[in-house]
Amino acid sequence: MSIRPRVGNVAFIIATKDRPRELFRLLQSLADQTFCPAQVIVIDGGTNTSFDPTGRFEKLSIDYYLCHPPSAARQRNMGVKLVRPEIEFVGFLDDDVVLVPDALEAVMKYWEQAPADVGGAALNMKNHPPLGMARLKHSVLAERWGIYTLRRGAVLLSGFQTAIGFVEEDLYVDWLPTGASIWRRRFLEAGGFDEWFAGYSYLEDLDFSYRAGKICKLAVIHSAHYLHIPSSGGRGNHFVFGRREVLARIYFVKKNEDLSVFQCYRALFLRMAISVFIALFRKNPGFLMRAFGNMVGMLQTYL
Repeated sequence: MSIRPRVGNVAFIIATKDRPRELFRLLQSLADQTFCPAQVIVIDGGTNTSFDPTGRFEKLSIDYYLCHPPSAARQRNMGVKLVRPEIEFVGFLDDDVVLVPDALEAVMKYWEQAPADVGGAALNMKNHPPLGMARLKHSVLAERWGIYTLRRGAVLLSGFQTAIGFVEEDLYVDWLPTGASIWRRRFLEAGGFDEWFAGYSYLEDLDFSYRAGKICKLAVIHSAHYLHIPSSGGRGNHFVFGRREVLARIYFVKKNEDLSVFQCYRALFLRMAISVFIALFRKNPGFLMRAFGNMVGMLQTYL
């Protein structure tokens, strides 16, 4: 006879779109937890809605809803409104992550002793990829131009953020990726995700968490591990992504008066130059299209 795991006072919101295999894998990892969530809310923005997880996992209380047109920001906002009133913590999970079996137990232990001013905490990505272009990002030029710094989880005046990576101890940061994070509900009620970040919703987690970080502390829990297993596609072609990354970055910086639009454009120009360099010297035409998208995005925001 199996023993039903303890139930944590947390609801997880999963925004998904046309990834039934990934969604099943994530839900199975939730069902395998030593500490199960009280509620799981799946908001599906896809066209392939053949996989309805309701009732498929005995240990999970799953609510399943459709949301069209799809948008990670819009889907998450919808999910927050559906959290049961008695639940204190609200988590967000991307559909392409997998939690290790004791991850939620580590999260709940953290919240039992966390300071009252901590509003959000991210889980620790166990398989974080190596930092791309590490030598350049750790250079004096990158720091002066506002594209990178050595401090993990920082948000620079340019609006560029630094990666967090895998941490060996609990860490306070300026922003949190929402792919695997948990929040005190009262801090979510102060403002949700900005639905300007439509479609792929690039930088919506930076925008959301940076705003939240102005009224509460943000942390990464070193003992709560998860894996990110990215699905192919989603960003569109190189030109589309290049344009999007500029439009989203400028929009984010203009929203926050403590950041610098001038430094943002300067950092974006350096980022575009890096893409041209990679395209020419590594013979990767995709980066040339990304740089072209960057240029179009900068012209759109400047003119």
